[in-house]
Amino acid sequence: MRHLSGYSSLGRASDHRRAMLRNMTTSFLIEGRIRTSLAKARALRPIVEKMITLGKRQTLHARRQVLSYVFKKDAVEAAFGKLSTRFNTRPGGYTRIIKLGQRSGDATQMAYLELVDFQDHEGKVKADEKKKRGEKKAVASEEHAHG
Repeated sequence: MRHLSGYSSLGRASDHRRAMLRNMTTSFLIEGRIRTSLAKARALRPIVEKMITLGKRQTLHARRQVLSYVFKKDAVEAAFGKLSTRFNTRPGGYTRIIKLGQRSGDATQMAYLELVDFQDHEGKVKADEKKKRGEKKAVASEEHAHG
């Protein structure tokens, strides 16, 4: 008998479920953390882990496999760039699920799905990117004013 070999349908048709998981995977690879329901986080976790593992391979075939699943090239660059170097020595287990409690509208159990070392890197990276963007805008506006 094949007990416990199924999966959660998440209350959606198969095409809707697949599109939703692809969207969430794309967002996760770019952002490093997403807030979603616990059931969706549990369904998404193995997919994200597979994408990061493919990124660690650094082959053209692996790149094309990730590109065929995610919707944006930024997600592929993240998987093959920062995430592959960050988890190069780690043999798996790149994500964690943090339970947040119930959503007030429908009492669904909510959770964060995030990278294991999210707090160590992401906040600083995002702040640095915002600072750089702010500097670029300031320089562009000065050139525009003088030009």
